[in-house]
Amino acid sequence: MRFAVIIVTYSSAAQTKRLIDSLNNGQFDFYIHLDKKIDINTHSELFDVPNVFFIKDRIDIKWAGYTTAKAALSGVREVVASGIKYDFVNLITGQDYPIKSASHIANFLRQNIGKEFMLYKEFDTDWQEANERIEKYHFTDFTFKGRHKLEKIFNLIMPKRKFPVDMKLYGKETFWTLSQDCAEYVTNFIDTNPKLANFLKYTWGADEFIFQTIIMNSPFKENVVNRNYRYIDWPPGGARPRVLGTEDYDKLMASDNLFGRKFDMNADKNIFDLLDKANGVSSKPTNGVYT
Repeated sequence: MRFAVIIVTYSSAAQTKRLIDSLNNGQFDFYIHLDKKIDINTHSELFDVPNVFFIKDRIDIKWAGYTTAKAALSGVREVVASGIKYDFVNLITGQDYPIKSASHIANFLRQNIGKEFMLYKEFDTDWQEANERIEKYHFTDFTFKGRHKLEKIFNLIMPKRKFPVDMKLYGKETFWTLSQDCAEYVTNFIDTNPKLANFLKYTWGADEFIFQTIIMNSPFKENVVNRNYRYIDWPPGGARPRVLGTEDYDKLMASDNLFGRKFDMNADKNIFDLLDKANGVSSKPTNGVYT
């Protein structure tokens, strides 16, 4: 069995490499989407690793814009184009890190073939405040001068926007672990619905709802587990998760989640050392594979 890991990153090359080293036990392939703003040569140390692939269709990502979802979709397309059949496709960022060993994660996935893991709430019943993400115009992906003022004008004079496909809306967090068939279904759905793709350009945080919405309105709904197995510390009312550090180690170890988010080597390198030690990660490669 093999598993694909899509890493959407703008983080340092050293942190990307360490993330890969922590998982590289021979069962995972890594598809790196490096933000188009970043020089790809900064990650040259990974160019010759045989199971690391750099996604060619790179996106200039804007926080909370549709570009974040486009980066994930670009990753799925690259996975499919590889011709390799994966049992799961796992979406993470360069600031995520495993809090369980690679063998533990692989065993968990092996025991759950056929399931889809993502966190979701229904907009109309559990996450009503999220409706503004689609009902209003958002120019998040644009950088022209005066865009905020124009956005306000649009939302004053234009009627509420309506989702262009007859679907119940679901969403919550970006990160998921899906069967390859399910991830490919989402990508194909968007690629064959140009009105939907165009609509999403003017939404806020599309990466947090478009996968959930399509999947929960599809035959894959019956296989969905409402968890993404990420340990994330959201500050009250905060739009961004807190950076995890050494002080969080005990909580991370006690969790049954597979990954934590988010970490920063420049802020706290020690937590990486502690997690690697707990998970038996070696610092020396054997035949290009880290154990």
